[in-house]
Amino acid sequence: MASSRPQAFPYDHLFKLLMIGDAAVGKSSMLIRFTDDAFDEHIQSTIGVDFKVKHLELNSKRIKLTVWDTAGQERFRTLTSSYYRGAQGVVMVYDVTRRDSFDNLDHWLKEIQLYSPNSGEGVVKLLVGNKIDLPEMGGEHERQVDRDEAEEWAREHGMLFLEASAKTKAGIQESFMEVVYKILEDPDLLLNTVPGQPKKSKVDLSKNSGYRAGVEDDEGGYCC
Repeated sequence: MASSRPQAFPYDHLFKLLMIGDAAVGKSSMLIRFTDDAFDEHIQSTIGVDFKVKHLELNSKRIKLTVWDTAGQERFRTLTSSYYRGAQGVVMVYDVTRRDSFDNLDHWLKEIQLYSPNSGEGVVKLLVGNKIDLPEMGGEHERQVDRDEAEEWAREHGMLFLEASAKTKAGIQESFMEVVYKILEDPDLLLNTVPGQPKKSKVDLSKNSGYRAGVEDDEGGYCC
C-alpha cells in the first residue's frame, strides 16, 4: 500500500523556539502578541508547556515557526526539560519591574547549558526585558533592572538583548524575528530544519554533552 505521507511540504524550514523564564514575567503574553496580535490582562499562567505556530516568508524561504511557551514554576521543570530537544533558539524573559526575575537568569542559563547542544552554544539565545510599559506609567511598578546592566549580562553570556512590552507591542516582533534571522544565517542550525530530509548532526552527542536528539515527527521536525 502506498504511503500517505506527502512528498511536498508547505514550508522550506521548520524552526523551533523555546521561551523560558520565571512565572508571570509575560512569556505567554509575548507569544500571543506575536502570533495573534492580541493582549489579555488576565491571562492564566501556563501549566506545563504550550506552543503556537506562525508562518513566515523570509529570503524567499517559507518558514514554519513553532514557539514553545514553558511554565516558570519549579514544579514543572522536569516536565519542560525535554522540550529543549530540537530547538534552534531560546528566548529568556524577565520582568524589568521584578529584580528577582533578573537575578534568577543564572538558573535559566544553567538549564540551557544542561539541555541544549554544545552546552548551550548550539542555539541562538536572546534575553528580553519585558513589561517596559509599567515604569513608564508611573505608580507602584518602578523599574528595578537597568537596561545597561541587563545588556551587559547578555553580552557576557553571548546572547542578544532587547526590551519589550507585550501590552504596547513595543519590541515584540523584533524579539522573535531577531532569533529567526540569526538561525537563517547559521548553516549548522539549518541542518535539521528541512522537512523530509534525514537528520544530520554537528554537535557532540556523547553521554556527557547534556544533549539528546529529538524524535522526528511526521512532518520531518521534532515532536518535543
